[in-house]
Amino acid sequence: MERHLINRENFDAVLFDLDGVLTDTAKVHAACWKAVFDEFLHAHALLTGQPFQPFDIGTDYNRYVDGKLRQEGTRSFLESRSMELPFGHPESPPDEETVWGLSNRKDKMVRTMLSDHGVEVHEDGVALARYLRKIGIKTAVVSASKNCRAVLESAGIQDLFEIRVDGEVADLLGLPSKPAPEKFLEAAQQLGVIPNRSVVIEDAVSGVQAGRRGGFGLVVGVARKGDADALRKNGADIVVTDLVELIA
Repeated sequence: MERHLINRENFDAVLFDLDGVLTDTAKVHAACWKAVFDEFLHAHALLTGQPFQPFDIGTDYNRYVDGKLRQEGTRSFLESRSMELPFGHPESPPDEETVWGLSNRKDKMVRTMLSDHGVEVHEDGVALARYLRKIGIKTAVVSASKNCRAVLESAGIQDLFEIRVDGEVADLLGLPSKPAPEKFLEAAQQLGVIPNRSVVIEDAVSGVQAGRRGGFGLVVGVARKGDADALRKNGADIVVTDLVELIA
């Protein structure tokens, strides 16, 4: 149990996921994915005469898109329905029937909702980040979102993190999505720490898988969706429902 205390004796840095750990935008992302996919699936059903099977937030979101770069989430979900679209490119317009087009349609919808309604924060995650900075432990945000900077600024918590490795950085450096560990490894390298002396905090199965594959010293699962067992089975060393539990 002593190894799981987050203090300077055990660890040098903590790498936070964004959505679901620090901010409560996961519901916004899930709702936007559903709106975009249901529109596409309904049109496809009319065109082919096949039954319309809507996007299910409870299963499809967690399994195929949560924690991934949006274009990879789009491709992953379409593959689960045995569908294939041209890939397009990052500048594809939102009305284009390509993987990137659907992805950009979802991103446009998210930005509109965040602008209209603002960002809710998970106070326990923010409290932990403040505590870590106070005791001299380095902090970073590792997210698939290209809206990461805007979300942090909207929530007023950008100054709590020294490094941000997000969707924009991933595109620039060619880093793959979680469950690949490269984004966490990049954050550790930028902070000047080694994985074995670093903590990963994630609420997504793909995220804890990435932490485990990266050889991080402690992988914490945050069970905000009643998925504690899945987080444990996929690589979390410990699972909490409130991050204040980690304050030594």
